[in-house]
Amino acid sequence: MAGGAVKHDYHLVDPSPWPFTGSLGAFVLAIGLVVYMAGLSSDPESWAYFFLAEESPIILLIGFLIVGWTMFGWWGDIIKESRQGDHTPVVDLGLRYGMILFIVSEVMFFVAWFWMFFEAALFHEVRAGAEWYGPAIGADFTGWESWPPPGVETFDPFHLPLINTMVLLLSGTTVTWAHHALQHDDRKGAKLGLALTVVLGLCFTALQAYEYSHAHFDFAGNLYGATFFMATGFHGAHVIIGTIFLAVCLIRLLGGGFSAKKHFGFEAAAWYWHFVDVVWLFLFVFVYVAFQ
Repeated sequence: MAGGAVKHDYHLVDPSPWPFTGSLGAFVLAIGLVVYMAGLSSDPESWAYFFLAEESPIILLIGFLIVGWTMFGWWGDIIKESRQGDHTPVVDLGLRYGMILFIVSEVMFFVAWFWMFFEAALFHEVRAGAEWYGPAIGADFTGWESWPPPGVETFDPFHLPLINTMVLLLSGTTVTWAHHALQHDDRKGAKLGLALTVVLGLCFTALQAYEYSHAHFDFAGNLYGATFFMATGFHGAHVIIGTIFLAVCLIRLLGGGFSAKKHFGFEAAAWYWHFVDVVWLFLFVFVYVAFQ
């Protein structure tokens, strides 16, 4: 019973609009991506051309707004439920299992990009001998004798990539410090450690954007560029998401939220951040160093 004395170990949620708005937002977002990448109208005279023309961001932005509104409202309700005492030990355990399964699904997401990178890096010579393979994936393997392909100037792994690796590893230590401090009711230390983690996350994103701006290869028509930018780019997106996650936790902490015994929201953010750290280590070792 929301807001009252709990008579059992489970929380029966009140009716909520968020599953519907979340589904609607995801649908609009998908349509917006299709419109932006391919377009659904090629007639400039049509009234819908402004919304449906290729590279039109209108529907995409509407989808993002709906999804953002849903996330803000839904997670806000979960915070209210926790403050009302609805998150019993059994419910808390369910939340933990849910976060673990979410991170496992994210691991499998990155497995796909690593798989494609290893496929191209290890077997490009074999695939180059198959006449169907190059056109099938939109790549030209003519003259390929090594990986990366001849003429592709890659990044020096021990320059910006190494700096970014150190930044991200340092952020892993600061978020662990913040978590340890919160567990011992050291709120000042928790705030400082979490603030430093958010700043380091922003630094990583800024350095990666600077690195991308100096790339000597691009995404389109380049199998190395496509695999590189998909793997590192999606990781960069996860860093941004994790930074937002931690920033929200910092705002809650500054507002008096969390306690030494009850802080799963922050703990989930820390788990996610450590996952981001580990994925980057694999990216650095294999994408930047081993297959250069």
